[in-house]
Amino acid sequence: MKKLVVLSGAGISAESGLKTFRDANGLWEGHDVTQVASPIGWHQDPALVLDFYNQRRKQALQAKPNAAHEKLAQLETEFDVQIITQNVDHLHEEAGSSNVLHLHGKLFEARSTMDDRLIYPLDGWALNLGDTCELGSQLRPNIVWFGEAVPAMEKAIELTAQADLFLVIGTSLQVYPAAGLLEYTSPTCPIFLIDPKEVNYESNRNISVIQEKATKGMDEFMERIRS
Repeated sequence: MKKLVVLSGAGISAESGLKTFRDANGLWEGHDVTQVASPIGWHQDPALVLDFYNQRRKQALQAKPNAAHEKLAQLETEFDVQIITQNVDHLHEEAGSSNVLHLHGKLFEARSTMDDRLIYPLDGWALNLGDTCELGSQLRPNIVWFGEAVPAMEKAIELTAQADLFLVIGTSLQVYPAAGLLEYTSPTCPIFLIDPKEVNYESNRNISVIQEKATKGMDEFMERIRS
């Protein structure tokens, strides 16, 4: 069974109603991203950061997987599908995808500020000041913020190198290091890009572009790979 590796971004979740900060001139719900998604922002105002992610969880709990998520899950009957997502929501898993690697962390997890190996699932949407780990330190969202290392990157590179087909869906290829994954594909690996906007990318790979939203673009992608 051929290995299909998928790099997904905010565009695929946007069709489920989840907002992307890049659609608002870098502002995210009225905040500069450094206020709510960086170590500096956390140290300056942890209450603001916690509230911001509480609102994101509330929003995510209302969202449902869309047809693009569902079609990626369905492709597991034809391919060995591995999803590498920049998204922190769990819509891929809800749609039925078995193998999902979250590059930027998970919205419904918290982790210790003293020991980042201590990670806890969140059942609901709330994470507040005073919620602590077993060591007594404040819990923070288990999210990779701007300026932080991406621990899952090594695994993502390993998976990308194994791909027989590589699909990029819902990402502008502007966020690094994730955007650099294309360069780790085999020279013979076909690469497809689904995005409604014209994407400017620098790559020496031959990329087939499907200029559609995620849901409609998945139909064309599935037709191409099946033919």
